[in-house]
Amino acid sequence: MNILFVHQNFPGQFKHLAPALAADKANRVVAIADRANFRERAVCVTGIEFHTYPSPKGACAQTHHYLRGLETGVRRGQAVYRMADELRKRGFAPDLICCHPGWGEGLYLKDLFPRAKLLNYFEFFYHAEGVDVGFDPEFPATEDDRLRVRTKNALNLFNLAACDWGIAPTHWQCSLHPPEYRDRISVIFDGIRTDQVIPNPDVAVTLKTGVRLTRADEIITFAARSLEPYRGFHVFLRSLPEILRRRPKAQVLIVGRDDVSYGRVPKSGSYRQLYLNEVGASIDPARVHFLDNLPYRRYLEILQASSVHVYLTYPFVLSWSMLEAMSAGCLVIGSRTAPVEEVLIHGENGLLVDFFSTAQIADAVDQALAHPDRMQQLRDAARRTAVAGYDLKSVCLPRQLALINALAQGVLPSLFPSVSPEFPGTRRRPDSIPGLC
Repeated sequence: MNILFVHQNFPGQFKHLAPALAADKANRVVAIADRANFRERAVCVTGIEFHTYPSPKGACAQTHHYLRGLETGVRRGQAVYRMADELRKRGFAPDLICCHPGWGEGLYLKDLFPRAKLLNYFEFFYHAEGVDVGFDPEFPATEDDRLRVRTKNALNLFNLAACDWGIAPTHWQCSLHPPEYRDRISVIFDGIRTDQVIPNPDVAVTLKTGVRLTRADEIITFAARSLEPYRGFHVFLRSLPEILRRRPKAQVLIVGRDDVSYGRVPKSGSYRQLYLNEVGASIDPARVHFLDNLPYRRYLEILQASSVHVYLTYPFVLSWSMLEAMSAGCLVIGSRTAPVEEVLIHGENGLLVDFFSTAQIADAVDQALAHPDRMQQLRDAARRTAVAGYDLKSVCLPRQLALINALAQGVLPSLFPSVSPEFPGTRRRPDSIPGLC
């Protein structure tokens, strides 16, 4: 089978699926990505044929600001079309196209390859109310924001209409899409290497300051790609003065970079500096360690050493890091928001707190550290949840491959029967997740 992957930052969410398909010598796997994001190791490791397109220009300054994302997406779609057309002229015709359409790359692929099956990765459908926009009263949504969000879904709607099938990583993320499209979206998580992300009671972490920490220490961890409000960094930082007061021996390890992945950019500087200006005088810098971004192995060691891991998020895309923390056997204190509640069950495999309540976060951390033996059962259950519902090799990758084979053979309705969605507001247990949203 000829398979084309399209992702501006390849491999992205296809980092396991693409190599697995390429490992089958009966497949020819080709990938297209933005040249600015080209990474040689992606070619060397997977053996996938790699092609890049030049980064397109952004929208014109005169373009209405609601439409700038759409214009940029159209330009990117054109760039991918031209690159794919070069491959077509050289004799390549995909049977299947796997694409993350969020940046517009897949807009015109069905026009070029009408016989190919197009599988789109649907990560998020925007809403003006009830999801991330307007969730945080510290960053209220304006009427202009709400109108812009409706327009922002134009790319999503184009891609929903064009594809043969879709895939979403969680039921809640699937439920955000219009009902008329949900019966063509399979819910399959990207997958966690639970055979590699494992508990390690003997782990030791040495910080740049020379401080050496082990599982015998009280270690509070927080990790996000970027230290920003979408991942609750501001709330976590505000909870630290009380946490440190109650736990005088605790050390706090914060992993993340000083930029913004989601949401508004601060007027000046970084969110880290903004909120340190607010609460920094009440925080002992010798006990709060900002580790920036870490090599993956080092990051896993931080999770393995953790006594309690705090994961907060707006109602938005669920981070891989929460599942990785659970797989590592962390005691996860998570925000009581829809994406977290789909996985984390209060008192069974973790603890849930109000996203905005620094008091609840401090109470939960204090109780967790005060009763480590009692919390071990939650750690064990978190690990079981990750293995049973989100393991790459035994759960997610087999489902992804089965979906692709079904799509190629045109037997999707029988293999993935449609079910009625239960979201938002209702959690499914991982062991009862069916094929569709």
